[in-house]
Amino acid sequence: MTKTKNSRPYAVRHSAIHGRGVFAARAIAKDEPIVEYRGERTTWARANRRPSEDPDNPYHTFVFGLDDGSVIDASVGGNAARWINHSCKPNCEARENGRGQVYIHARRKIREGEELTYDYGLIIEGKVGKRMRKAYECRCGARKCRGTMLALQ
Repeated sequence: MTKTKNSRPYAVRHSAIHGRGVFAARAIAKDEPIVEYRGERTTWARANRRPSEDPDNPYHTFVFGLDDGSVIDASVGGNAARWINHSCKPNCEARENGRGQVYIHARRKIREGEELTYDYGLIIEGKVGKRMRKAYECRCGARKCRGTMLALQ
């Protein structure tokens, strides 16, 4: 099958980091928008009432917090962007535009076949102790991995 200019620049497949991952299907230029993070726009309260996508891992989430306090819940109507894994040394970043949409952009040139990652920088309420750091353990394998997907505060 011949790739066209309109081909998606990514493909979803098994990841060595965690479960599914998103990989570059071709070289991606620095600052190139790759994919929009899609799903139902809702409130934190409503998203938190929904059952976990993975009953064996209740901390696994497809919820992306927006600047206005609402969220995009990719467990409802989500797309491939929900499978982009966290890394402490990411090659992508999430950028919210003024319309409440989130796009994943390349932070640097990305080679074909490379897994796409961004820093989740998760923020949780309450005390962050060993149990919570373990629940949000990072598996990125970066040389300077901070050991958690939680934001440094």
